[in-house]
Amino acid sequence: MSSAELHSIAPDQAQAEAFAEQVMGLLNAGAVSVMISIGHRASLFDVMAGLPPTSSAVIAERAGLAERYVREWLAVMVTGGLVAYDTKIQYYHLPPEHAACLTRDAILGNLAVYGQHVAIMGAMQEEILDRFHSGEGAVYGDYPCFHQIMAEDSNQTVTGQLFDTILPLAEGVDARLEEGIDVLDAGCGRGSALIAMARQFPRSRFLGYDLCPDAIDHASFVVEQEGLANIRFEVRDLTGYDEKNRFDFITSFDAVHDQKDPQALIQSLHDALKPGGIYLMQDIGGSARLENNLDFPMASLLYAVSCVHCMPVSLGQGGKGLGTMWGWETAEAMLKAAGFREVQRHVLPHDPMNVWFVSRA
Repeated sequence: MSSAELHSIAPDQAQAEAFAEQVMGLLNAGAVSVMISIGHRASLFDVMAGLPPTSSAVIAERAGLAERYVREWLAVMVTGGLVAYDTKIQYYHLPPEHAACLTRDAILGNLAVYGQHVAIMGAMQEEILDRFHSGEGAVYGDYPCFHQIMAEDSNQTVTGQLFDTILPLAEGVDARLEEGIDVLDAGCGRGSALIAMARQFPRSRFLGYDLCPDAIDHASFVVEQEGLANIRFEVRDLTGYDEKNRFDFITSFDAVHDQKDPQALIQSLHDALKPGGIYLMQDIGGSARLENNLDFPMASLLYAVSCVHCMPVSLGQGGKGLGTMWGWETAEAMLKAAGFREVQRHVLPHDPMNVWFVSRA
C-alpha cells in the first residue's frame, strides 16, 4: 500500500474522539499550571491554607489583592480540582491534603514552584520558535526570574534536606567539615546550600562560582547581611576551568547538564580535588533513553524545560546541548571517565526526580 493510500484511510471515529478529549485535557492542565504559578507568586495558596471555607472577598483581602481577579483565579482552581467550592454559599476552601503540596511550608514539597516553569515557557515561545528555525542557542539572561525559581527549587530539594539526608551520603564529610576544609560549589546559583553549610560549619572555607552576575550579587548580598566571614562568591565561567588540588569537597546541584562541555567540567572538578577529596553531584535522574522515561515523574515537563532552557543554554555556549534528560547513565559514565576511583549513585525518597552521585578522587 502506498503512502498516499495510507493517508487516505479514514480515522477510527471513536479513537479520534478519545484522542481529542485527551488533548483537551492537556490544554486544560496547561492553563491550570500557569494559574498555579500565579497563585504561588501571589501567595494565594499560603493564604488559603490558613483559612476555613470562605468568600473570594475574604481571600482577596487577606492576600492584599483585587477581589475580581482572585475570584476568576479561584474559578480556575475549582474547575481544575485544586480548590473545593460550596455552591450554595459560594465559599472556597483549600483542603489540607491539597495544601500539603501547594504551599511554601508544604510537607510533601511545594509543587506550585514548578508551575512557574510552565509560565516561563509561554513567555519564551517567540524566542524558542526563532531558534527552531535558526538552530541557535540562548543565554541565562534571556529567561525571566530564572534564578529565583531555581533557588526556590533548591531550597526544598537540597537546602532543606542538606544536613539530615544529603551530606550523610558522603560518608565522613560531616566530620571533615566540622574540623575545617576547603569547599567549592560549582554553578552555585544564588548559593543557598553553600550559605547553609557556611553557617553550620564555621571552621570550613566556602567558595561559590557561577556564570551569572545577578545570582552572585544576590548570594553576596545575603553573605554580607549575615556577616559570614568564611564564604565568598565569584562570577566565573567554568568553561576551561583549571585549578589543581585545591578543594577537599566539591558540590554541584542541578548545574552540570546545561554546561557547554559536561565531561570537561567533571574532569576539571576531579582535578581540582585534593587526593581523597569528594565530589557530590546532583542532577536530573531520568534515563538517557526516551523509552525508559515513559513513567518517570514529570517527564514531559522536564523534556519541555530542556527544549526551552537547558538545551538552548548549552548550545548558546557552543556546547552539544545534551539537555535536561541527558541521563543518569551519561553522568555516571562521565564521572568514571574523569578518573574517580569510586562512584556511588543514590535516589532519595523525598526527591524522585533527581539522582545523587558521591565520587571520590
